[in-house]
Amino acid sequence: MLRKKDTALNVCLFAVGGLAYTAIELLWRRRTHPSMFVVGGLCFGLIGRIHTRFQHRPLLLRCGLCSLAVTAVELVSGCILNRWLKWGVWDYSQQRGNLLGQVCLLYSFLWMLLSIPAALLYRRCRRWLCRALDRR
Repeated sequence: MLRKKDTALNVCLFAVGGLAYTAIELLWRRRTHPSMFVVGGLCFGLIGRIHTRFQHRPLLLRCGLCSLAVTAVELVSGCILNRWLKWGVWDYSQQRGNLLGQVCLLYSFLWMLLSIPAALLYRRCRRWLCRALDRR
């Protein structure tokens, strides 16, 4: 059963990921959507957990797993947000190697690279938050 400290830690890490993801979108595309906060929070948590769980495995394997995880989250969220709800948050149908216009090989590769700084940010935030929550 989760303790209050664990819940607070996970909520804070989710918020950091959500804010970071929306910031990346604003820098890259000059626009974002509120739903990207949720997608970002989920992806940040997955990236952090993958790099932590497989820390003794090769970096390339961890980055590949992160890329697959983020791509899966984006595919599912894209199918819900863009195809089912028709919100038009993004459309990769003009990109090479796209799947249903929701994910593409280029962005999967970029997430493989971005998982390295994301994992470092996750680790540092987690360490800082654990210390801050222990002081309470």
